[in-house]
Amino acid sequence: MGNTRKLVLIGLLVSLGLILHFVEAMLPISMLVPGAKLGLANIVNLIALVLIGFRGGLLIFLTRVFLGSLFAGTFLSINFYLSLSGGLTAYLFMSAAYYFIKDKFSLIGISVIGAVFHNLGQLLTAYYIIANPGIFYYLPYLTLIAIPTGIGVGLITYFTTRHLSVFNGGNRDG
Repeated sequence: MGNTRKLVLIGLLVSLGLILHFVEAMLPISMLVPGAKLGLANIVNLIALVLIGFRGGLLIFLTRVFLGSLFAGTFLSINFYLSLSGGLTAYLFMSAAYYFIKDKFSLIGISVIGAVFHNLGQLLTAYYIIANPGIFYYLPYLTLIAIPTGIGVGLITYFTTRHLSVFNGGNRDG
């Protein structure tokens, strides 16, 4: 993929990730389990991983988190650190699964891995901030939400990348 095309794709994916982040913030899913989210912006992280590669996907993730927190007014707040730690943990585990064991997991399985590890990364950060091990009692409830949302994100990513790979030629350089 040429540099200009890659730069345009990165800009589009960052923009899409920001839109999904703000749309998700308006949804009342947190009424079921406080703090739970659908993980819609993770669609963009997975698409980037597949189409652009690890480095490009990481750049998109970091840019989206920093810009999203700046626009929302949560930069360097607890929400920022939770979002960064959960998303980074999820992205690293999804990348490892994608590159090393993708013959055993589909994009749907990789997405579920990301959803579960996103919660674990956030809880580890929350534990570091509040120093209360009781926070980990929340993990089973978050995992119950993470599995179906991870499946949904994985399905959307699968069909999207299948369609977009026609334009990309299936190439990744990252």
